[in-house]
Amino acid sequence: MPGIASAATSVLIGYVAGGTSTIRVGAGGIMLPNHSPLNIAEQFGTLESLYPGRIDLGLGRAPGSDQRTAQALRRNLASDPDEFPRDVQELADYFSDSPRQPVRAVPGTGLNVPLWILGSSLYGAQVAAAFGLPYAFASHFAPAQMMAAIQLYRSEFRPSQTLAKPYVMLGFNVFGADSLTEAKFHATSMQQAFVNLRSGRPSQLPPPVEGYTERLGPQERAILDQVLSCASIGTPEMVRKDLRNFVEQTGADELMITSQIFDHAARLHSFEIAANAFTGVPLDRIL
Repeated sequence: MPGIASAATSVLIGYVAGGTSTIRVGAGGIMLPNHSPLNIAEQFGTLESLYPGRIDLGLGRAPGSDQRTAQALRRNLASDPDEFPRDVQELADYFSDSPRQPVRAVPGTGLNVPLWILGSSLYGAQVAAAFGLPYAFASHFAPAQMMAAIQLYRSEFRPSQTLAKPYVMLGFNVFGADSLTEAKFHATSMQQAFVNLRSGRPSQLPPPVEGYTERLGPQERAILDQVLSCASIGTPEMVRKDLRNFVEQTGADELMITSQIFDHAARLHSFEIAANAFTGVPLDRIL
């Protein structure tokens, strides 16, 4: 799909982990219906063996593609709604020393790679709660059911050997700059890309343009109003206020920050602004 750097997630994770020394590197994520659980166990078992204690594996149910792409991936389009939980359990078994699997993942068996359940609906929240796994909600691009999903996950959570209590990661868009005018200008790249995607014209991230939102019709504005409900566009002080309000509203344990800014230096500056906003805030992690 245009706009996606690469669908070879494990290859990219290996590249990033090989170029760093301390940060954790995770998949956000592996769309499990497109893959054999054994194949994913071997890939991430290899990554965990190469970079011990630094690899996370996020799992989603969405195919992440159209029907033609799904067929090219050799997927069965008539999927069973119970197939995803079964695949999650099979994958978890490969990473454990469970005798339930007659086949062993090599490497993989016994490595206990941390699993996350990803989602943008209530289904993922139910699966994460049932397995007692951490839950990451895609509020940075599909925030409509965010609060309902968080509430469902926390209310139905079953403690597991992996996790004693619910743990929620939420996505949040940040377009930080030294002035509000500059921040609004940089945000137009993501706004164009998102409108193109929702209009069936997926594209790479385009350069920013002046006055983009003023030229949009009601339908396009409604698309952006929804996705930008989990976003901050502004100065460092504005970003700090928005992020802290978001954490207070949701009780998020961890945030995944995205800054879809065309200019690399401006993007890095936006991430610095986001990181500085959390000085003294008791979040477990900010990514």
